Amino acid sequence: MQIEKQIAQIQNIVDDVLKMALSKGATQAEASMSKVQGIAVSSRMGDVENVEFNNDGGLGISVYVGKHKGSASTADLSKEALALTVAKAVDIARYTSEDPCTGLADEDLIATEFPDLDLYHPTVLDPKKGIELAIETERAAMAYDARITNSDGASYNANMGMRVYGNTHGINTGYPSSRYSLSCMMIGAQDGDMQRDYAYTVDRQAHKLKTPLEVGQEAAEATVSRLGARKIATGKVPVLLHRDVSSSLFGHYVSAISGGSLYRRSSFLLDKLGHQVFPEWLNIEEKPHLKGALASSSFDAEGVATKDMTIVENGCLAHYLYTTYSARKLGVVSNGHAGGIHNWIIGDTGQSDAELLKTMGTGLLVTELMGQGVNTVTGDYSRGAAGFWVENGVIQYPVHEVTIAGNLSDMFANIQAIGAERDVRGGVQTGSVLLSEMRVAGN
Repeated sequence: MQIEKQIAQIQNIVDDVLKMALSKGATQAEASMSKVQGIAVSSRMGDVENVEFNNDGGLGISVYVGKHKGSASTADLSKEALALTVAKAVDIARYTSEDPCTGLADEDLIATEFPDLDLYHPTVLDPKKGIELAIETERAAMAYDARITNSDGASYNANMGMRVYGNTHGINTGYPSSRYSLSCMMIGAQDGDMQRDYAYTVDRQAHKLKTPLEVGQEAAEATVSRLGARKIATGKVPVLLHRDVSSSLFGHYVSAISGGSLYRRSSFLLDKLGHQVFPEWLNIEEKPHLKGALASSSFDAEGVATKDMTIVENGCLAHYLYTTYSARKLGVVSNGHAGGIHNWIIGDTGQSDAELLKTMGTGLLVTELMGQGVNTVTGDYSRGAAGFWVENGVIQYPVHEVTIAGNLSDMFANIQAIGAERDVRGGVQTGSVLLSEMRVAGN
């Protein structure tokens, strides 16, 4: 009940600033506010390193005077501060250049239904409990193998908050959400070689997190498995991106099909709507209303209603991702992607990760990617990588200090298989991705 009261109070504030904006000469206005309470606890080698409490919140408002836009924000919610913030936003709008594409989203696109998406599961913010979880995770990792010699720390985070959005089309709504995580990074040593790796778990519900024992052992196992890593010969080989890192491949796809990249004509997927981009068997579904998922929302950052969409159909680019502004620049209509994507479910070919290794035969299993060498204007891709060399479907030895390179157009088209074991810890839910060939630079 307490959270509903807090949301109602914020809705009243949003309503007040919207009315204030209109009274000061704005023709349209929108305001949003988020408020988060949480703790962040970390330990290292059994000692508490950090305990943080946060209680953050602030209100942002954008006003439109005709086709002129001004924005301002404040963390002070007193009437005087809110009035000053609105006045500043209106004043800024009078001095900005006119832009025919600016303004609120079209009224008929604004969300009117707000189902409960099961995003809020509060728990007591107990730093003592958080410390126990972090230390227990480290302890489990240290006990796993004698080759685990040091720790980069374990951390527990708990955040509960709310988001409210309103504009002068009449929407003024909000919802609470929660998010919990437990992570651990360990250091291992053997014969002069040192390696590190990590594990983490995240969920809307604290009791659904993996146990400290599971996270600690997973981090230790990953670390130990990398000891004795070596380089491999330069050449072209199949590459299997483990599900822990494969979502980044689709993150580049998100960037390439976003409206901002399109109207600036800075995407290698420009003018590719309806074209074959992936293999025919691949579909990508967006499901914004999945209960309890980490990227669920019934409306986007502009109040536009979200809906289920088939982003990729039979391998073809079925939809670009538009905000209100980018849609107007391109002469189309927003499809609810201000603020990002909402639960992408990547299709799969049904194999387990073990079966994918057998399908690959001989090649490189990538478990870590480093660097930012991706150009979404040209599609050129080059990133540092680490993982394991595989022969006849069996892991042979760990690999480090290599670079994998290609072009995203070819990489997308040459996806040979996607595993059925999905990583669901983010906005893109995907299994491991097998690419038929990439350039690998090693020795």
